[in-house]
Amino acid sequence: MLSVFDLVAILLVLTAAFGWINHRFIRLPHSIGLMVMGLCASLVLVGIELALPNVVLYENLTAILRQVDFQKTVLDGMLAFLLFAGALHVDLAILRNRAWIVGTMATLGILISIAVVGSGFWLAARLIELPIPFAWALVFGALISPTDPLAVMSTLKEVRVPESLKVDMSGESLFNDGVGVVIFTVLVAAAVGTGSGAIDLVHIGELLFIEALGGSLLGLATGYIAYRAMRAIDDYPIEVLLSLALVAGTYTLAGKLHMSGPIAVVVAGLIIGSHGPKDALSDETQRYLFGFWTLIDEILNSVLFLLIGLEVLVLRLDPHYGWLAALSVPLVLLARLAAVSIPVIALSRVHRFVRGTIPVLTWGGLRGGISIALALSLPEVIEKSPILAATYAIVLFTIIVQGLSLRALVERLVK
Repeated sequence: MLSVFDLVAILLVLTAAFGWINHRFIRLPHSIGLMVMGLCASLVLVGIELALPNVVLYENLTAILRQVDFQKTVLDGMLAFLLFAGALHVDLAILRNRAWIVGTMATLGILISIAVVGSGFWLAARLIELPIPFAWALVFGALISPTDPLAVMSTLKEVRVPESLKVDMSGESLFNDGVGVVIFTVLVAAAVGTGSGAIDLVHIGELLFIEALGGSLLGLATGYIAYRAMRAIDDYPIEVLLSLALVAGTYTLAGKLHMSGPIAVVVAGLIIGSHGPKDALSDETQRYLFGFWTLIDEILNSVLFLLIGLEVLVLRLDPHYGWLAALSVPLVLLARLAAVSIPVIALSRVHRFVRGTIPVLTWGGLRGGISIALALSLPEVIEKSPILAATYAIVLFTIIVQGLSLRALVERLVK
């Protein structure tokens, strides 16, 4: 059994080696390149196992990866730090002006997507004679509908878009995962709790309101306390340490109080990133603090995307679910189009949108590690395998195909 240090060392060595190879020879966008290389390495190992059954290398590497709890690593480890790092660089003034847009897409858009994906997934499963209860189809809709802030923010570093559209994309992705996780939790409980799959929409609304509002207020309070503490001193090591304590403490406290941890750390990050540079952080502290969180963002994102590529070794997806996975990709794109178009068209009379907003937001709705982590967290029911296969297929498609082609779409449509 490897120690935690051994596992971290292996992941960091693989990440650094693959990152260097990609930068030196392949030259794909960093995160996407790492995921593609991890996926290719996994497929090569699967091929070796099929061709040479006596080779034990594959089993040894799989055993190592099984010690990495992907769900806990993402949801209870990386997520808080990555969300805070992303929120630090969002322009709060522009976000405030577009709050209705971001809020509508992060709530109404998610509900529309869940309904479309859930209904379509249920029908697609029946079409290929793989009956999946409607309640579990909605669970799939809940875990795949939120755009992944980690994937979206990583891609936005490689693609230049107008500032207002960038804020719409990043703001939606930072907030909608908190909304999606609440709905996902309630729908899973409904699917397994009574066996009838009864869904109480009022209960979902109450939980969503309490967790989202509570998370926002908690992030506002802890962020303000940290801001005042930083304002009282000028010592960058302590201020960087305060920011770390802010993220870890806020996320942990939110979990204990049954509030949305993701929303709490995003709000805290917005406060520090917006108000800190004005009167709480010296130029030297800003350089170190923002540089520190940029490095945290890059390193954790690199490890996460590599893990997504390597995860195929552990998942061992059943090829019988290939058709369902293939049908799910256009279904999720259609749902994303509906989830974007309806709010944008409804708000276009009072808010200005740049040309190409709907296709860019639709194609830029990337899914990533959070969706896989939520799928892996499902109880061991028979519906888990097809849901996991469809989730992994969609994540690979959105990150590789949509992520690599988003720049060309933006350059063609956005003026």
